[in-house]
Amino acid sequence: MTVLEVDHVTKTYAVRGAGRITALDDVSLTLESGRTTGLVGQSGSGKSTIAKILTQLETPTSGEVRLDGQPIPRRGAGLRAYRQTLRMVFQDPFASLNPYHSVRYHLERPLRLHRVVPDAELDDEVRRLLDRVHLEPGTVIDRRPHELSGGQRQRVAIARALASRPRLLVADEPVSMLDVSIRLGVLNLLADLGREEGLGVLYITHDLATARHFSDEILVLNQGRVVERGPADDVILRPQDPYTRELRAASPDPEKHFASASGTHGGAL
Repeated sequence: MTVLEVDHVTKTYAVRGAGRITALDDVSLTLESGRTTGLVGQSGSGKSTIAKILTQLETPTSGEVRLDGQPIPRRGAGLRAYRQTLRMVFQDPFASLNPYHSVRYHLERPLRLHRVVPDAELDDEVRRLLDRVHLEPGTVIDRRPHELSGGQRQRVAIARALASRPRLLVADEPVSMLDVSIRLGVLNLLADLGREEGLGVLYITHDLATARHFSDEILVLNQGRVVERGPADDVILRPQDPYTRELRAASPDPEKHFASASGTHGGAL
């Protein structure tokens, strides 16, 4: 079922001395319950601009974003409800978590803000969220971010994103700051959450190998335009656009990439 539609979105910026530059040019995509859409491209291709538009940090110059067929409200209770529906997992978990606060604080805050459960049930809900991302509550709940590994920090960030009980997750390069040995476990977690919680996931990455293995559909973005889209295997194994072929040629072999990561499946590092 389609949850979110990005319909012919263009985004331009005014640049002093250079007129206007186009970050996104007529981009359309959909996010569906229980499915992962991969958005791949090099730095500067426009991937993060899409993330900012979806999280309402930026407004499209033209085009529209719709939730359940309705335009996203620009302000008020409607916008707050939308932001509860769509949550973001950032690239750097150390930067996205406040170093002065405990894991408990990071998870309780969105629960209180969105009034997900009564105050008397906060502790139980925090522990449930930590269990959901395969972290032992008694081990991490009162720790601060610097006391956790990179993989644990990203799992806490994912748990925080889940706290508002969203329908959509935008994961912007969620494993690029992690050691190669623990990336697969975090990606498996996101894939499991998508299937089991019925979440629509937008997986933003420059890594074609992970995009193929963890996405149902892939869109390739080049200089703000979608140059190719289709089922993950078709796009990665049988690319049609010259830009996609260049990306494929410059990427590690997907089978070797995941063979080298074997043994880390589901790990909670």
